[in-house]
Amino acid sequence: MSARNISFVKEFFIVGFPGLQTEYYGTVAALLFFVYVCILVGNGIFLVIFTLEKCLHKPMYYVILNLVVSDILFSTTTLPKIITRYWFQAGSISFSGCFIQMYFVHYFGSVNAFILAVMAFDRYVAICHPLRYLNILTKSNIFYLLMAIRAYPLPYCAENTIMHCYCDHISITSLACTNRALYSVPAFAFAMVVLLSPLTFIVFSYCTIIVAVLRISSAQGRMKTFSTCSPQLVIIALYFLPRCFIYLASNIGINFSTDLRLVIIMMYSLFPPMINPLIYCLRTKDVKESLLKRLKI
Repeated sequence: MSARNISFVKEFFIVGFPGLQTEYYGTVAALLFFVYVCILVGNGIFLVIFTLEKCLHKPMYYVILNLVVSDILFSTTTLPKIITRYWFQAGSISFSGCFIQMYFVHYFGSVNAFILAVMAFDRYVAICHPLRYLNILTKSNIFYLLMAIRAYPLPYCAENTIMHCYCDHISITSLACTNRALYSVPAFAFAMVVLLSPLTFIVFSYCTIIVAVLRISSAQGRMKTFSTCSPQLVIIALYFLPRCFIYLASNIGINFSTDLRLVIIMMYSLFPPMINPLIYCLRTKDVKESLLKRLKI
């Protein structure tokens, strides 16, 4: 039997923040639970409003719907396990469960990247080609745009301690008892393609938008247009830049503490799902009007 198929590890143990002292476990668990509830409630509100209000069944809101569902599923994939790790000292996760979690972590992370690219495309068409918006952003076109990882079967011999808050490709393959270069290099290349392809399109879209906005003669019109785009730019920067930094640092030998790395990862993993409902949902006129109408009933 080849070494590739030999694996003695039956489960992994998720450490979380290795430098965190035991007396703070309950506080961290409560904080993460609060974040999880905020994500579920904020995004759940949009799901309910979208279901009840037929006026929201428009192409752009279908894009937001996909973002909301992806945020909920990503958070549900990652947070419950790390919460139980700190609240109940239950950090063990089965071998297959860890790989399933890793798959969905990378899947939903990739989906979010492309959804943000679709949203940038929406802003580009709305601002640069407003007369063609309804013809370009049709339900069928959005559906095709949204039809947007593979884990290698490495052998795991002894080490099963994951220095992370959830299973991901880097933290798992680093434990393999084999030369991981053959696997990490293609994985890094794939991650860069997934991150940089939508990011390149987003940068192009917003550069074009900025040029178009600067041509608006009215200062009030320019400010109004910029105000609709600036919150999205904040989310895009928060989503892409730390991810690119972490991937690059992990593959070119930049060393910093594990705790700092995990803080950065958890920030870009949890902040966007928390504030996306405020930026993409509750700041939208149709959604606000629908929510206020429902609250008055």
